[in-house]
Amino acid sequence: MKNSYRILNGTVVNEGKVEPLDILIENGIIAQIASPGGLTLGDAYPIIDASGLHIMPGLIDDQVHFREPGLTHKGELATEAAAAVAGGITSYMEMPNTSPPATTLALLEEKYSRAAEVSLANYSFFMGTTNNNIDELLSLDPRKVCGVKIFLGSSTGDMLVDVEASLNEIFSKVKMLIALHCEDDPMIKENVEAAKAKYGEDIPVSEHGRIRSAEACYSSSSKAIARAKKYGTRLHVLHISTAMELDLFDANIPLEQKQITSEACTHHLWFTDADYAAKGNLIKWNPAVKTLHDRTNIRQAVIDGRIDVLATDHAPHTLEEKAQKYLKAPSGGPLVQHNLLALLDLVKEGVFTLELIAQKASHNVAILFQIDRRGFIREGYYADLVLVNLNKPHEVTKESLLYKCGWSPFEGHVFSSTVEHTLVNGFLAYSQGVLDHSSKGSRLEFNR
Repeated sequence: MKNSYRILNGTVVNEGKVEPLDILIENGIIAQIASPGGLTLGDAYPIIDASGLHIMPGLIDDQVHFREPGLTHKGELATEAAAAVAGGITSYMEMPNTSPPATTLALLEEKYSRAAEVSLANYSFFMGTTNNNIDELLSLDPRKVCGVKIFLGSSTGDMLVDVEASLNEIFSKVKMLIALHCEDDPMIKENVEAAKAKYGEDIPVSEHGRIRSAEACYSSSSKAIARAKKYGTRLHVLHISTAMELDLFDANIPLEQKQITSEACTHHLWFTDADYAAKGNLIKWNPAVKTLHDRTNIRQAVIDGRIDVLATDHAPHTLEEKAQKYLKAPSGGPLVQHNLLALLDLVKEGVFTLELIAQKASHNVAILFQIDRRGFIREGYYADLVLVNLNKPHEVTKESLLYKCGWSPFEGHVFSSTVEHTLVNGFLAYSQGVLDHSSKGSRLEFNR
């Protein structure tokens, strides 16, 4: 039977437990989970020997930019989804700031059609908002689309929503999840002018965290949350980068009941502004990587529940684009291939636990978006799994990169763990360095 395996001798990380279990996959679905040696079905199915490996639910990345259509010199759905699968990400939700931006149903469905042809991972796509596309937003099927995206700060692309009446209409009428990029553009522009007065056109990238400041983030996110509370909006604030914003979120409400949720991204958990000296524009993101104080507090908020999910904000640009002066160099960088490895390094350092990684990067994303039968290792669920060796180092070399842009901010770093296998819907899409493109991922569905 297609996409059917017995995974034996592994240690499963799932729903707060780390324990030895065997898993039977039948036709892409988890059919049985048993104590070692306890499977009673599927004797004829091939075995994946997971001795020495930890089995985790495949990661679900709720924020990526795969650059197709229109920006395919930076990345494509095919290349970036393959890199994601090699990094243990089995499902992703892609953002609308492509060219043209996905701000109509027709353009959105073109992206779904393309993904069905080329994406190794499962997929969903956010619809973008503008100051005047409310009719398109209200026509979305919430069972088939992950959410809508508002840019309250201009980033890559031209999708800033800045008309008060439009924001009020979107917040009051759209009933599905609204994901937000929160930065205060007027404050940022003032900071840019102040930096130009000091440095001229040669602003050092080390100023990025002061230009796209904590105050600019807090101003935008606090106003958005106040608006959401006024209208009862289902709001998800992306890529929290400041300690200042964390008290806007409540750790005392069960995730299933939260109307306002938040996300942290790997670069804000890993880098600080001290890294600009060595990495330069390679770690120029919006919102900016900020101080050690910010990073420490974001990590703590992941632990205590103020931050609900972990993601990447994978956003590739070419090295030539990144090599420009600060004001011209675009923000964003590639992360999906090494996201899980970075999180596992933080586990080794004692920052997080394996159980917490599974919760924040898989379970909670599935709960938050109400994804159908994914994000957990449960009987009856799709077999989206990643098998990792926590004791096999992985050096990031240029030759090992799968991103179309051909670089990584982690180049030269030796991670403490290695992704050995990734299964998508029970299909062994990645195994010990080799990708199999003969089967594609599926469109995510939502129980709404």
